[in-house]
Amino acid sequence: MSDERLREMARLLDEAWETHRPIAPLSRTHGLTSIEDAYEVQRLFHARRVARGERVMGRKVGLTARTVQQQLGVDQPDFGHLWASRHFPREDAVVAVPHELFLQPRIEGELAFLIGRRLAGPGVTLQQVLAATEAVAPAFEIVDSRIANWQITITDTIADNASYGGFILGDWRRDWLQADLPALAMRLLVNGHDRAQGVGAAVLDHPAAAVAWLANTLAQFGAALEVGDVVLSGSWIPMQSVVPGDVCELRLGDAEPLVMRFA
Repeated sequence: MSDERLREMARLLDEAWETHRPIAPLSRTHGLTSIEDAYEVQRLFHARRVARGERVMGRKVGLTARTVQQQLGVDQPDFGHLWASRHFPREDAVVAVPHELFLQPRIEGELAFLIGRRLAGPGVTLQQVLAATEAVAPAFEIVDSRIANWQITITDTIADNASYGGFILGDWRRDWLQADLPALAMRLLVNGHDRAQGVGAAVLDHPAAAVAWLANTLAQFGAALEVGDVVLSGSWIPMQSVVPGDVCELRLGDAEPLVMRFA
């Protein structure tokens, strides 16, 4: 695919982010069917934001659930960047998130990894990820799509920075690095009612396996996970729709509940 066509798709995604006006699937309008081309569009989209002062806090892994992979006809996760402008710090017991920032937000519950030692693939293992991790924390990921009505294929979501919207981090925990993370249980409550639940094994059988996949995949792009990077390792629960006024509470193990409200 020509450089001009790739740059045009990145421009369309960037404009959709800025204007809050979704676009039709690029897989349909621009013939974006190659995963390689989709990552190049993502790189160009990312470069446009960085050129305007965006700061990067780390990476996110998506499509870690086997059921979602089957739905989109893929056999691997994808990844995107964590843009700091959409990190909502936990300064109060309830984190207020402006709903109007998003086009069509949904929420996921994840485990975040704080990288304490550089991880460069290929060949990074799950055990090496745990050894190189400073701490882990419960996290909300707000996923969003610049593609109208979430009519995405794998290439659409890759190009769109893996459908990144924003994120909230709970307290960092070092002791969980020795815990049975696949068996750790998560619950999501919305407005006080149970909405979804899952366990760490939902993420490629172990959340650290998703981080290992990311480190090894980044090597193909000449990149690595660096000290201080935050990595969202993939959702333990099905993606959930939210509307203004919703109060969402994430409970993970014995951690203090992580609570946000869409204002």
